[in-house]
Amino acid sequence: MSKGPTHKPPPDPAGRDHKAEIVDRLYDVALDPIRLSELLEVWEGRVAPLRIGPMDQADPLNDPEIEAHMQRATVFLDRFEATKQEGGYRSVLQDIPRSAAFLSDGGMTVNAANRPAEVAFGLRDGSPFASLPFEPEDRALLSDVIRRVAGRKSGERVVTLRIRSMVTQSPVILRVSPIESDAPRPLALVLSTELVWPDGFATTVQEAFGLTGAEVDIVRGITLGLPVKDIAEARGRSAETVRTQLRSILAKTETHSQSELVRVVLGLMDVAMIPIEPLEPVAEMGRLEPRPLHWLRISEERRLTWIEFGDPAGRPVLFMHLDYGLIRWPASAERAARRRGLRVIVPVRAGYGKTDLHPKGADHLRGVTLDYAAVLDHLGIRGAVVVPQGADLRFAMNLANQRPDLVCGILGCACQLPIRTAAQYDRMDKWQRFILANARYAPKILPFLVQAGFSLARRLGKDSFFRTVNGGSPADIETFAQPEVREAVLEGSEVCLARKWSAHEAFTRECIGSEKDWSDVVHACKVPVLLLEGDQDPQAPVLTIRELAEAYPHVEIRFLPFTGQLLFFAQWPLVLDEVELMFDRVGISLPQG
Repeated sequence: MSKGPTHKPPPDPAGRDHKAEIVDRLYDVALDPIRLSELLEVWEGRVAPLRIGPMDQADPLNDPEIEAHMQRATVFLDRFEATKQEGGYRSVLQDIPRSAAFLSDGGMTVNAANRPAEVAFGLRDGSPFASLPFEPEDRALLSDVIRRVAGRKSGERVVTLRIRSMVTQSPVILRVSPIESDAPRPLALVLSTELVWPDGFATTVQEAFGLTGAEVDIVRGITLGLPVKDIAEARGRSAETVRTQLRSILAKTETHSQSELVRVVLGLMDVAMIPIEPLEPVAEMGRLEPRPLHWLRISEERRLTWIEFGDPAGRPVLFMHLDYGLIRWPASAERAARRRGLRVIVPVRAGYGKTDLHPKGADHLRGVTLDYAAVLDHLGIRGAVVVPQGADLRFAMNLANQRPDLVCGILGCACQLPIRTAAQYDRMDKWQRFILANARYAPKILPFLVQAGFSLARRLGKDSFFRTVNGGSPADIETFAQPEVREAVLEGSEVCLARKWSAHEAFTRECIGSEKDWSDVVHACKVPVLLLEGDQDPQAPVLTIRELAEAYPHVEIRFLPFTGQLLFFAQWPLVLDEVELMFDRVGISLPQG
């Protein structure tokens, strides 16, 4: 009796192969945040199925294996950030963080060497070529190959040699290739198979994986290519004992083979060694006036900060800086605030700049609301018009609900309303969806994703990073290209990301809070609310805003053509006109004199 055709079940997006790819990408991102976009693509396949069905019945992602790998990758991302270097470009040798490599023209000295070459071969810039730990005839062969390859005289562009080390008595593979340089004589890059563990890397591996000191030694041996027999002999143990310890190591690292263990460890080794480019200085236009930072201590543990500009005796405007920390306006807008008789107060939220974070576990919405109230109370301000951006709307409305004496109206710019359906996430541009959908469906993974995003911003520079993540909105790209807007965005966001400062933890809390259901806050708001929305907002598309607005008939909404998330910066004269009209409608007059 013949069997009928068999049908394989469809691939499970959370299956072993897909999960292994996600883990690969996690460590790739820890190694190089520029690869975050690759994680974005594969991760979408993991979380998209979670966005099926009613949101109030959806369960957040619960995958202990992925979470464990994420936590370990975060350890290395932390080390990566802690060891970032100030300075210029990364040389070809700085791009090779774990293998001994050097530059040579084949002459009497080594032109330049990386740190692993110093450890493995004792080389420094300018070291004698004769100091290489090879037999004289092998050094002569290597020198001849370097000259031929560097001068493009070899039939092959790349030549590989196998030479025995006089130190370890083990074979070393050397790969010789030409490079472009301004040196007087043509140079070649010599890349070896000699690997070096960074200083402190053993401690980092031990902390990340929970290994014993003996297990770390075994991991080191496996990573450097030593057979189990040699590792056992060096440790004075039997090979079977080392194999038993290796099985424990695989379990603790949640890897499934020696090759997978080596891949993970080598990838993370790069994180400990590669420096990253510093952020470029932002004060290049010089149009913005310096604004002193004011501060108020509300307890022994916490300090609040803010800036002000405009007319010190003017009608009060409370400006909310979005999760990017955009505390500055274009220079023309700041000057216009004074001419219009507006006193603009911009509190810096918890975890940004020099404002201290709230304690862990604190209710974020309540804590931020109390901070805004504390600043306004300290300044003796009542009846402000609040100008929120994005999901800052929840803070503005909650402040009006809790302290109606402080708020006379809300004028939102490109604001987000509480998301109700999975389709509303699907409509977002990919970068916005990557962060916000994970804030809703995978909050345990979000801290790593955000920190990786901030590392990506450091690598690209804030200028390029903004263009990357907002590329889905031509209006935002065009607005950002305006010199005054670019200066305001780059200068203002220093409270979020600067050379020695990163607000990734605060940003994470903001995102998780924005994706909770705060519809009751919107329903309870009694002050006049006008939302100016963009028709090219990559986070809150027109269709989404229209859907959500049906639940809030008391909220007035207007769409402005060719605007996105940077609506305020593109249309600030119109926004200030509406601010003045809102004051007039509630009977708050211009200052006298």
